[in-house]
Amino acid sequence: MSGRARLALCAWAATLMAACALLPLVDPATWILQAAFLLAVQSGVGAVARRVQLSRPLVAGAQALAALLLLTLAFAREQAFAWLVPGPQAFQRFADLLQQGGDDIARYAIPAPLESDGIRLMLVGGVLVIGLLVDTLAVTFRSAAPAGLPLLALYSVAAGLSEGGTDWLWFLVAAVGYLMLLLAEGRDRLSQWGRVFSGAPRAPGGAQTGAVAPVRTGRRIGAFALGIALVVPLALPAMDGGLLDSAGNGVGSGTGGGGTISAVNPLVSLRDSLNVDENKQVLSLQTDSEDLSSLYLRIVSLDDFDGTTWKPSKRHITAVPEGTFPTPAGLGPEVTRTQTRTFVSAADWYAQDWLPMPYPPSDVRVAGNWRYEPVGMTLVGDHGQNTRGLKYEVRSLNVQPTADQLAAAPPPPSALEREYTKLPDSLPEVVSQTAREVTEGAANPYEQAVRLQEYFAVNGGFEYDTQVKVGSGSEAIARFLKDKEGFCVHFSFAMAAMARSLDLPARVAVGFAPGSPQADGSVAVGLRDAHAWPEVYFEGVGWTRFEPTPTRGSTPSYTITDTPGSSVPDPALPSEDTESEPSAAPSTSESCSPQDKKLDACDTETAAALPVADDDGPTWHAALAWSLAGTAVLLILLAPMLWRLRVRARRLGAHGRGEADAGPHTLAVWQELTDTAWDYGVPPEQSQTPRRAAARIVRLGQLDPAAAAAVHRMADAVEQVLYAPRPRLTAGLAEDARLAVAGLRAPVGRGTRLRARFAPRSAVRVAWAASDRWTALRRRARAARPTWRKTSGQQG
Repeated sequence: MSGRARLALCAWAATLMAACALLPLVDPATWILQAAFLLAVQSGVGAVARRVQLSRPLVAGAQALAALLLLTLAFAREQAFAWLVPGPQAFQRFADLLQQGGDDIARYAIPAPLESDGIRLMLVGGVLVIGLLVDTLAVTFRSAAPAGLPLLALYSVAAGLSEGGTDWLWFLVAAVGYLMLLLAEGRDRLSQWGRVFSGAPRAPGGAQTGAVAPVRTGRRIGAFALGIALVVPLALPAMDGGLLDSAGNGVGSGTGGGGTISAVNPLVSLRDSLNVDENKQVLSLQTDSEDLSSLYLRIVSLDDFDGTTWKPSKRHITAVPEGTFPTPAGLGPEVTRTQTRTFVSAADWYAQDWLPMPYPPSDVRVAGNWRYEPVGMTLVGDHGQNTRGLKYEVRSLNVQPTADQLAAAPPPPSALEREYTKLPDSLPEVVSQTAREVTEGAANPYEQAVRLQEYFAVNGGFEYDTQVKVGSGSEAIARFLKDKEGFCVHFSFAMAAMARSLDLPARVAVGFAPGSPQADGSVAVGLRDAHAWPEVYFEGVGWTRFEPTPTRGSTPSYTITDTPGSSVPDPALPSEDTESEPSAAPSTSESCSPQDKKLDACDTETAAALPVADDDGPTWHAALAWSLAGTAVLLILLAPMLWRLRVRARRLGAHGRGEADAGPHTLAVWQELTDTAWDYGVPPEQSQTPRRAAARIVRLGQLDPAAAAAVHRMADAVEQVLYAPRPRLTAGLAEDARLAVAGLRAPVGRGTRLRARFAPRSAVRVAWAASDRWTALRRRARAARPTWRKTSGQQG
């Protein structure tokens, strides 16, 4: 296989290995096979174009045209001429698929379903574009190092979107692919000097008398750098809160019957918040709603369950819609609804990133920088915007389904059902087993949901207790079902998990239960009204609230049964433990600085703001910037070492072409010896003869007899080149140089060795060479100036 063909194969493999970082984002991962095949065809077109010796731009153009035809055949053949040649309809098809892919990315949780052609076009088309850039840079232009930039961009986008503990594996795969590409290019370049990769045969005693292969050295360098990249981050402090910080890394703290939901351990935070003595007012409402019992204020929904806790999925946010919001997902025209207007005033100390609103909102009038998350129909602050002292108006729908409508609901869409019924394998079997036992005999999903609610709130023997010992891990729900003691998070988490085990789409909502009516007609919402409740999806009605927490919130009227002696609370009554009058005392959080909030050093009396992942703008920009910055810093730190390794390989490997090359090779080997001695503390003396310079290196370097003899043989060879009329070729100079280097390394300490490797003194020659080139350039410019003036005068 030729060097160019080997390089093209490595470029193809490196692109695919970097694309493996995208595998966790889509399920199933079979798209990588299609991408691999199309990328191989694109690379083959480039190989053929280079074979017929087309110009470099034409090679890249031929590959781009091939990629377009391949994508047309795969995604728009019905709209193309002869299934292959794209026309206006095919390009319109591409535009529609890209728009569909963007919408699906915003709608689906990770991993997204591969059945979406838009997502598949983005994946396959993106890999082809990156592969074209890599092949053009590394193979067509024979410059593999810059080809790492598109590979880095591809990996960074995937790393910025993925989550989990296997990110290091995809980094390792991508890094190995890039190093393989660099080594292939280095082998191709060095092969032009002759056969320098195999080394000489070993002597009878086992010692290798030939040169160490540069490829072997490159492998060692690559393994060393890769090890640094994998190990060093473990010893560095972690950075949180950036653009790529997941919304699940912590979703705040809170108080009352619901409140704080932390993705790490929300139950502990809620238990601490529930035991405060003072119920401070958070919000004040003025509403025209006649049913205050259903006036829940929703902050955010938690729809991602990992077996330990619930957390919000990463969602795409957009500008706040102008005018009326879209109709909520699943809400049909047959369901009764009334329009409600609510004016909200937030306390001056309440800094919430999400905007508390009745659900579902149909219009919001609020000042400041807010963004809209369409899946949950929530508003989130942008660029530091929060609810502190905010006044806003919300128009919302009071959806009033009947039990018959919920019982007759058709099955939900398959994509929605698949997303909102996911359960981790670590969930104990007792959860689904209890769900089946509780709902045995239920005629439809609605009856199943009602029975789950009654099991927790009425007949299951559960007690509301804020002093319960909070568990953690996948056994927390099983422990709660056994002990039957807990507060709103326990009840909502358990019911949502059990509903999913019955294939009912479910999620957990976080916000505030109905507050307390005041004498002036307003409604006061306090800390103890903070709450969490489950929502179950019914087609034709949409996301429907349930209330499994006993003595908290209000039970929806469409779920109340006629069971005698039922202990389900009256929907018209406000939350228990809610004070009739709000407290006017200032919050202790007023004195909490932003730095204290970041360190979790503030008091836990307030309902803390739920943080949001800042999705304003493409987050891969930040990932790419950080990756490029880290790569640049690493290259700057390793540049002297890499330069010396490359120079050493060139000097000691450029031989084997006969006596005509004896002079340059001998002088190059001598230069390498003097530079290495300089790195180990023996500065060069340009005024000395080779023989005297050799004696000085032997003396100051404290060389052993074998190394000293090698240095003198090299000096003799240099004198032959400088003074003999016909210098003869001296064999074994490269091996003598390595023997001398080993002698220089032996007597010095570890610090000197490390400095010689990573910060060699001889690297200053790069600056000298640059200075010489600049001086020569200025000299040529000055020399050309009179000629230009004279020529201009003659033309005038």
